[in-house]
Amino acid sequence: MGHRALIAYERPDSTYNCHYSHWGAQNLRLKPTITNETPFAGDEPNEVLRTVHRQLRQATTDRGVARVLDAHDLPTRQVDIEPWTIRLTVDEIIDEHLDFLHYEAFYVVDSDCRVTAYRTHWFGLQYDCEVIDEAPTVGNGALRTVRWYEGEPVGDGFAQGEFRGLKATVGDMLDRGAFTWAEAIEYMAQQLDAWVDDTEELIVRKPQLIE
Repeated sequence: MGHRALIAYERPDSTYNCHYSHWGAQNLRLKPTITNETPFAGDEPNEVLRTVHRQLRQATTDRGVARVLDAHDLPTRQVDIEPWTIRLTVDEIIDEHLDFLHYEAFYVVDSDCRVTAYRTHWFGLQYDCEVIDEAPTVGNGALRTVRWYEGEPVGDGFAQGEFRGLKATVGDMLDRGAFTWAEAIEYMAQQLDAWVDDTEELIVRKPQLIE
């Protein structure tokens, strides 16, 4: 199954290229391993990959991306070197490409290779109650940062378990008729906001049908 993640790399024009990593969400492993020396993660610096990273950030068309990739014999890295899409805003990536069910993490990498790591929390409740049959997986969830200490995420597992417990409780309340679907989403968003302290960041996306 993997631990899937999306990675947004900032371009010189302040838009972003979006890349995929099949195992990148595991323990938020990409945050300390994406650097100027290793832009696609990994342990060993590679000057070719640094050049490719720079050129991909400057490419303005799919044809330009293809020329960059075809010009080099590229090794495999934790982050797929070929971008899924280019020249999007972070909001566009979150709203149109980030599947909160199937992706466990989202990373934003600025132009200096400083990495912000987010955990994804999907608001879908069909696995937690009987009254909900399906829910959108895009545009329906929250992104939450965690604290870091000496290169390790602090409380990441606890935060994930905390949210799973919240969903179980909210699902039970839905089955009991105490919440409507819209109220359930709003309650989860409010609880996450209450749990996030001043050192963390929370980004919430709610389905348009209930806004």
